[in-house]
Amino acid sequence: MSTSSSTPSPIHLTNNPTGIKAFIDQFDSFTTIITKELPPASDQDSKAYYGPAIMSLKAQERRWRCYDGEVCLVLTRPVLVLACPVFHQLLFFPCQSAPVAIIASIQLTPPLLIIPGKRIIFVTNNSTKSRADYKTKLDAMSIPCTVDEIFGSAYSSAIYISRILRPTPPTNKVFILGEAGIESELALAGVPFTGGTDASFQRGMTPADFGAIASGAALDPHVSIVLAGLDYHVNYLKLALAHAYLRRGATFLATNADSTLPSAGALFPGAGAVTSAPLAYMTGKQPVVLGKPSLKLLDAVEEGLGGVQRGRICMVGDRLDTDIRFGVEGGLGGTLAVLTGVSRREEWEVEGAVVRPGWFVDGLADLRAGLGDGESVSYR
Repeated sequence: MSTSSSTPSPIHLTNNPTGIKAFIDQFDSFTTIITKELPPASDQDSKAYYGPAIMSLKAQERRWRCYDGEVCLVLTRPVLVLACPVFHQLLFFPCQSAPVAIIASIQLTPPLLIIPGKRIIFVTNNSTKSRADYKTKLDAMSIPCTVDEIFGSAYSSAIYISRILRPTPPTNKVFILGEAGIESELALAGVPFTGGTDASFQRGMTPADFGAIASGAALDPHVSIVLAGLDYHVNYLKLALAHAYLRRGATFLATNADSTLPSAGALFPGAGAVTSAPLAYMTGKQPVVLGKPSLKLLDAVEEGLGGVQRGRICMVGDRLDTDIRFGVEGGLGGTLAVLTGVSRREEWEVEGAVVRPGWFVDGLADLRAGLGDGESVSYR
């Protein structure tokens, strides 16, 4: 889509309490994204890295918590952090039963926003984890949610294959370029698969493989779909097999088309660049994309939640080409861009900007100014 001069300019909510209150009151649900946290810093240099306000807490009030190789700093009591060199502004409020508060990377993604009476829906293009994996991750961060409030591209892929495509057995098997998250979601949906994390595919290409693939002897006759996601172990053999299946007529799907992904304070190759783009170049075919900004993911959200009204959902994100575009093209009630991540204000202020948010804030902590007395908001 493209914008025109008649498109309303995004409303800046920072230092605008009246506007913030009106913005919050418009929506029942806020959809946010999940991403990786920064790697840990040692206590030796944590004061400079995280700021004295955090490191002045007693040792038992702060600790590192690891989950699946990702690390965050955990606080067991609230603390106000101002001008923190890494995290900018964070405000923590204790909830009932005194759960821990979490410091996550605001530079890479908007922090979790919890407002009384509003629902948080988590969406992610990361197909390496299943919804159950993310539930475990969020539990470890003491972020309240249910599996039914988590929607990833692996889950939307399983929904699309099992409920939309409905391939007929026995030719209903999926060849996966991806990790265990895709396998878990396909298994739950009753969809057979091959490839993925199977150790027999984690090897180099041999001279014999060329002949076996060319003759069809190495191809599973039951495969009718190729699903390309983020694969940390992609190799020539996997790409050659996927290419052969597609040339044979298999349906081409992609969990997402992200060119990059943020991690450890930098950008790395995303699923689109690693798997689906090479296959598209080889075959001349474009995949059906099932993650943001594709509306297929939004369809999965609607089916999973049931009765949700798009006009009462606000998409919160830091990336125009996926998060904000997802909200705009999906007909959601609003989009809120947070300027602590990938995209910058200048990107939508240029003439002919492809997509613009409805609102934007310098940081999610700014929304606290729109809450009345007796209300609270958590940023994690």
